[in-house]
Amino acid sequence: MSDRAFVDTNVLVYLFDGDAPAKRRRARALIAALGPSMVISTQVLQEFYVSVTRKLEKPLAPADAEAALRDLAALDVVVVDVPIIHAAVTLSRRHQLSLWDSLIVESAKARGCARLFSEDLQHGQAFGGIRVENPFVE
Repeated sequence: MSDRAFVDTNVLVYLFDGDAPAKRRRARALIAALGPSMVISTQVLQEFYVSVTRKLEKPLAPADAEAALRDLAALDVVVVDVPIIHAAVTLSRRHQLSLWDSLIVESAKARGCARLFSEDLQHGQAFGGIRVENPFVE
């Protein structure tokens, strides 16, 4: 495994969530610390746009969300393709995970990430060589 780290959508959404200042600070610190080792996927980009324009208490304007999405797209982005989807279905069935969470894990695996930062999966859980870390756990 490498020093690459996959970042799930929820962490990125907190960068723009003014109603969760503590999580916003932690998300910003994590993203700054990861720098070029950070990996996301096309799924994360899609979920990010929907979340920041529709799910936040104070949503971003579509143009602002698009600008943020363009910045994120400059990162190392895993394209969710058919082999990743097949692997995610298998992982989902094996571990009783949602397909969406399984796609995140398989995208991290595709890029050889050692860590997966997410609030959605169980902190400390491991999938092969990938360890889930919740950056908001005290």
